[in-house]
Amino acid sequence: MTILGGIDIGGTKCAVVLGKVTGDGVELLDKVKFPTPSTPEAALAALTEALASLAQRAQIKVDAIGISCGGPLNSETGRVLSPPNLPGWDDIDVLSPFQAQFHVPVGLQNDANACALAEWKWGAGAGTRNMVFLTFGTGMGAGLILGGRLYTGANDMAGEVGHIRLEPDGPVGYGKAGSFEGFCSGGGIEKLARSCAKIWLDEGRAPSFCKTYDDLPAITTEKVGIAAGEGDALALEIWQTVGYQLGRGLAVLVDVLNPEKIVIGSIYARQQALLEPVVLRQLEEESLAMSSSVCQVVPAGLGENVGDFASLSVALYTLEADGSQ
Repeated sequence: MTILGGIDIGGTKCAVVLGKVTGDGVELLDKVKFPTPSTPEAALAALTEALASLAQRAQIKVDAIGISCGGPLNSETGRVLSPPNLPGWDDIDVLSPFQAQFHVPVGLQNDANACALAEWKWGAGAGTRNMVFLTFGTGMGAGLILGGRLYTGANDMAGEVGHIRLEPDGPVGYGKAGSFEGFCSGGGIEKLARSCAKIWLDEGRAPSFCKTYDDLPAITTEKVGIAAGEGDALALEIWQTVGYQLGRGLAVLVDVLNPEKIVIGSIYARQQALLEPVVLRQLEEESLAMSSSVCQVVPAGLGENVGDFASLSVALYTLEADGSQ
C-alpha cells in the first residue's frame, strides 16, 4: 500500500491531503484547509504539523510528499522564487522541513504542472504519452507531458502559454495586452466583458449582466456565463470571442507539440457547450490537419477536484523518480 501526502500552497489558502494509491487510481483519505499564514516559516510549520496530524489520525506512514505551489520556482532544488501571490516567499526552501520530519522523498512542482500530472495519472489524460493541460482558471498556464514525462524546460518556465500574444491589443493578462491569458482566463474574461459592456452602455444599450455604469466593477465571469445561458446577446458574443481565441491558442500548441490530448480545466468544463463548437472550428482552420486529427480536446476528468489530486500526483511522480516505486 502506497500512502501519499500532498501539500498545496496558495496565496490565500493552504491545503494538506492524504491519499492511498489504489491500482491505477488514488483514494483521498483525509484533507484539511486553512488560511495561508503570514510568513513562509509559519506556513511551513503549520503544513508539516497538519500532515503529521493527518497521518497520526489515520495511523499510517506516508511514503512520499508532493508540494504544489504557484511559480516561479526551482523544482530541482525545491525552492520557491518570489511568486506574485506569495509576498515574502523569496528563495524559500520548501523541501527540507518535510524531509527532516518525515524522512521520505519530497517533490515540488508549480500548480499547472501538478494538475497536468494528476490528469495524466488519474484523469482525462490517462494512457497518453503526449498531453497538454491548460489551467483556464484565474490565469492561463500549461503543464506539458511530452514523451511520457513531465517537461519543465531549462528553468521550470515551460508551459507559460498565457504570455503568448494572440492579438495586437485586447484584455491584459500576464502583463501583456491581447495575450492568451488576457482572452482566456477568469480575470481576462471579466476585463473583456467590462470593456464590451461599457461600449453598449455608451450606445444606450444595457446587457442583462450590467444594467448601469455602476455595475461595471461587479462583472464576473460567472455572471457572464449565466447571462449567456439565458440568451443575452452580448454575453454570447463575449463567449464567442473567448472560444475563437482559445481555438487559436490551441492551434499553436497542436502544431508545435503534436499532443494526443489537450485537457482543459475550470472554465472550459463549466462553459463547454458554449465554447467547444467555436474552439474546434477554429482549431481545424488554424492547425495542421495531420496534427489536429490525432488530438482530442477534452475537459479535465478530475473536474473541480483536480487541485486535491495535484499535489498527490507530485508525490507519486517523485516516488517513481526516486526509484522507490
